[in-house]
Amino acid sequence: MDRDPLFGDAYQPREIAHRVTRMGVAKARADALTLLVLATLAGAFISLGALFFAVVVTGSELGFGITRLLGGLSFCLGLALVVVAGAELFTGNNLLAMAWASGEIRGRELLRNWGLVYLGNVLGCLGTVVLAVWADIAALGGGGLGETLREIALAKVALGPMAAFARGILCNVLVCLAVWLAMGGHSVTDKLLGLLLPISAFVALGFEHSVANWFFLPMGLWLAPPGLGMAAALLNLSLVTAGNIVGGTLLVAGVYWLAYLRDGQGGADP
Repeated sequence: MDRDPLFGDAYQPREIAHRVTRMGVAKARADALTLLVLATLAGAFISLGALFFAVVVTGSELGFGITRLLGGLSFCLGLALVVVAGAELFTGNNLLAMAWASGEIRGRELLRNWGLVYLGNVLGCLGTVVLAVWADIAALGGGGLGETLREIALAKVALGPMAAFARGILCNVLVCLAVWLAMGGHSVTDKLLGLLLPISAFVALGFEHSVANWFFLPMGLWLAPPGLGMAAALLNLSLVTAGNIVGGTLLVAGVYWLAYLRDGQGGADP
């Protein structure tokens, strides 16, 4: 394909679509142990980004917008580790729907990947919660970090069902677009710059990420704020997960499949 001067040496959108499809085939057919190990890492990475976010916003007097922006930039740690260090993240793997829509993988292969990766992500998040509890992380800032974590958990369970679902959709649109932009780069620097703004935006805007919530809500349960129970946490997680699937599969994978792959070329080089 002739290079478009607008894109320099970056992959063009049609090329990214084919790269994402080929990546989807490889991920769908990876062995179970590899998926579980890499997914557990991703859960831990996202949890570390979430904890970094909480530290940065705790006690900030910079105003709402600037504080949220700095928090969003801090949260980027999680996806940066996933993309560059290598890990399997459920929300990003919603892009596998492109390979399924192109006929490159079967539905059961898609669901197998999502199930194993989601399980691994949860294990990584819960493991990080345990380590954070043992490390008494909540005591940082004179207990201020613990209060921030309590407030985050309470705010999440206070969301109405439609708000949680819609925020899940919007979140994974931006997460999958961040992965899409990272796939367009060649170098580590390209990939980091590509994911920076979409991830910062979804955090600053208060959208809901199911994997991050598997860190925030169990931490909130441990800190036992009034009004937070297991049922409320599980309802949030269910609604946000469903929203993430809709956002990633229909509004990113589906739209780009329709734009570039509906002609049946599948994973072939353009």
